[in-house]
Amino acid sequence: MQATSYTYDPETRSGSVLLDDGTPLPFDAAAFDAGGLRLLRPGQRLRIEVEGTGDERRVTFVTLQTL
Repeated sequence: MQATSYTYDPETRSGSVLLDDGTPLPFDAAAFDAGGLRLLRPGQRLRIEVEGTGDERRVTFVTLQTL
């Protein structure tokens, strides 16, 4: 799944992404660390993996989108 980086806190390594429909979805340090990234900037295009549905939906993996 693709998303856009929306917020990122380098101290906690957590933040949020915007799905293509504009829905914000938070991610935690575990999801950030799984992707091997060092930093995110708002607006970067990302590839994410998500588990769960509805209010239980959570991001489990965040990395940069590559072509």
